[in-house]
Formats: sequence, C-alpha cells, structure tokens
Amino acid sequence: MEKEFFEHRLNVNRRHFLGKMALGVGSAALGSLLVPDLFKGSASDAEELPLGIRHFASKAKRIIMLFQNGAPSQLETFDYKPLLNKMYGQDLPESIRQGQRLTGMTANQERFPLVGSKFGFKQYGSSGTWVSDLFPKIAEITDDICVIKTVNTEAINHDPALTFLQTGSQQGNRPSMGAWMSYGLGSENKNLPAFCVLLSRGKGNGQGVYSKLWSNGFLDSVHQGVQFSASEDPVLYLNNPDGMDMKSRKKMLDHLASLNHMGFEEFGDPQIHAKIQQYEMAYRMQTAVPEITDLSKEPDHVIKMYGTDCMIPGTYASNCLLARKLSESGVRFVQLYHQGWDQHGNLVEEMSGQAKDVDQASAALIKDLKQRGLLDETLVIWGGEFGRTNYCQGKLTEDNYGRDHHPKCYSIWMAGGGVKGGLSYGETDEFGYNIIKDPVHVHDLQATIMHLMGLDHEKLTYKYLGRRFRLTDVHGHVVKDILA
Repeated sequence: MEKEFFEHRLNVNRRHFLGKMALGVGSAALGSLLVPDLFKGSASDAEELPLGIRHFASKAKRIIMLFQNGAPSQLETFDYKPLLNKMYGQDLPESIRQGQRLTGMTANQERFPLVGSKFGFKQYGSSGTWVSDLFPKIAEITDDICVIKTVNTEAINHDPALTFLQTGSQQGNRPSMGAWMSYGLGSENKNLPAFCVLLSRGKGNGQGVYSKLWSNGFLDSVHQGVQFSASEDPVLYLNNPDGMDMKSRKKMLDHLASLNHMGFEEFGDPQIHAKIQQYEMAYRMQTAVPEITDLSKEPDHVIKMYGTDCMIPGTYASNCLLARKLSESGVRFVQLYHQGWDQHGNLVEEMSGQAKDVDQASAALIKDLKQRGLLDETLVIWGGEFGRTNYCQGKLTEDNYGRDHHPKCYSIWMAGGGVKGGLSYGETDEFGYNIIKDPVHVHDLQATIMHLMGLDHEKLTYKYLGRRFRLTDVHGHVVKDILA
C-alpha cells in the first residue's frame, strides 16, 4: 500500500527517473562545454556570475578600438568653435581658464592667444553633426556614429592619460581594458587570443606606446594582449624552429605540459597553468594566424574601400582591415594604436597628414562591418587620450600654430554595438575649453563600454592584495543617453 502511494504520488518509475536524469546531466555537460567556468567557484564567490557569462543581454560581442595616440585636437575634428576664429590672436579670458593647470610647455608663456581651426567645418547626416573638412570619408558615416564631445580625464600628460584610459589607473601594473574583456568574456575562437594589438605610425610627431598598455596586470598572463607586427612573422616566436615539424612540436608540447602539471601539483602556482594554456594557444595559432593575416584574398571592392595602403603591412589601413578579419573571426578585443597626433607645433601640416592616414580606412571599417551584418555586434571606438588647448602653444602665425594638452574636454566617436548612430552628445562652451552639458569622465566611458558588452563594471572584479579591483576603480556611470 505504501509503495503504491509513493508511485502514484510522484508518478516516477525507474525508466522515467533515468531518462530525466540523463537529460539533466547532458544539459549540464553541454553548459560546461559552452562555458568552461560555469561550475567553477568557491563559497566567497557564490553571489558572482561565472566568467564567460554576461551580466545581462547585450548587442556588442566584440570591440575594435581605433586609438589615435598623441591626442588629436577636438577643435580640428568634431567640435566646431567659430568664435575662436573671430577672436583670433586675443588672449584667452581668465574667466574661462579659471586658473586651471597648464603643462610645463606653456606654463611660462606670457600670453595665451586664441586660435580657431584653419580647416572648415560642415554639418552632415540626419543629425547635422559637425565634421572637419579633414575627414570627408568619416563625414559620410555620421548617421552610423555617435560623437561624444565631452570626454574628460584627470591626467594632463601623455603617459598617465594613456595609461588611465587603457587601465583605469594613471600608474602601471593594472590590467588593460582588453585584458578585462578577455578575463570576463573569453574568446569566441579557441585558435586565436581574445585580445590582439596592432601598431601603426603616422607622419606627425608621435608618442610611444609600450607593453604596459596591453598588460594583463595582476590577471593571469593568458589575458595579456598579443601584439601583431608588420614583419614576415606577424606574431613573434610562433613558427616552429628549423628542423621541427608540427607533429614533433605537438609531442614536445605534450611532454612540456606533463612536466608543468607535475610542477603545479608540487608548487600550486596558478601561473603554471597559464603557461600551459599559452603554449597550447601558440600551437593552435600556427595555423590560424597565417590565414587571417593574408589580405591577398580580399576582393577588389574591399581593397578599394580601404585604400591601396591596406596592402602594405603595418599601415593604418592594413591594420583596420586586419582588425575586421580578427573581429570577424571571434577576437574579443582588437586594440589598434596609430601614433603621430602630438601637434604642439606645425599643426596644419602634420594634422593634414594624420587625417589623410586614417580618414578613409576608419570609415571603410564601419562600412565593411555594416555590409557584412557585423556592425550591430561590433563596438568601434575612435579617439585619443585627451584634448588640445584653444590657444596657441609657441609662435602664432597666419599659416600655422600648435596646441598644448587639454584634459578638460575632448571628442571621440563610437559606432555599432548598441550605440545610437547619428548622435552628437554633450556640449562645450563657445571657447571649446569647458564642458557645459553632459560630461563624460574616462571612468564613465569605461563603464559604458563594459555595459555595451553586457558587463556590469561594478561586478566584474578581481581580488588582489586583499581588495577587489575593477577597471573603473570606485567610479563610473553608464552614459545611458547614447545607448540604442
């Protein structure tokens, strides 16, 4: 009687139980394959989502950052200020400067003569976004981009400003933005790293870039950015040594992995596991990298769109096309640095050359992603580390001038990945010196980028030296008005 009661009550027999259990185990196994860290964690991490799972649904899956290293002037790009042309040569009013700090390069100037842009501006797109005549191709895509005119930072010199934007701290030894994305989301392609770095140099004066900008910091070393070069070996030390074939290489790596596993069992150092992963990734990349860096198979209309320079390895155009291929192949974060934007003098000539380097290829990248149906899931970011002064540094002439560093406001643009296209966000005063509406601090920008990738910037943390670190430190607000 008791047996009949329970069989009726639960309506479960042995066959039904085993069938349901097999389905549940299969689902769990599939989940663990799709998200390797699904069941990883400890009691202290019980309230946190496993790595590889977004905190909420998002459109963006990947990021391409077109970083204009050296800080392009907002007054010659997207922040049109006709008053500066009318007040040419007059001193910047103290009521505008308000004693704000200067760099050592202009602190001793007796005067701060205002100078407007030598280049014309026009309005484009349905939103009437102002774009300098230096960027006719970017002007064609204004309905796809969101120009933010009010980004501001705390640093006034290149190294700390660049480091601050990339890592959330003005000092080194912090994970870069790409490393955080790799840590939080992983890669979509097991044969390629989650974070790749591309370098190019323009015609102007450039600030250097250095590996701390794509460092993993205190995260596992597998999250460090992998730098691609313009040489015959795009990734250094990837090819097999002379006399070693792929089969021998794999056998050697298997033996090395077994030795490393023994070392881990004895010492428990997590970096040993990271090294094993790096060796295995390098082996898989031997096949993937040559194929992905071969641009010769791109159709003629794509080459024409990016410009013929895209077939010259190491150019900005070539790196933009390579960035598309890497992103299309599942690389989570592609960081492109283009050096040469440091126009303290001779701005007219140097900035003309810089703009010519980047205008066509930057616009082509957006058009290319869009025609492939990839723009909605790829977030593209274009901009530098700070802005430029509205007054001239050094000697002011009718034909030329220079601009010093200005951290109080500068312009960038973003496209795709859940950003509103055809939007001009924020407003600076008529002198282009202070923000009067909708400021966007660097930490706000970082928080927004993470949000677009489906990550809560307050929840993606890493415990190190007794405290929990995050990209935005203890700051940052998502700029919701630019979200599509």
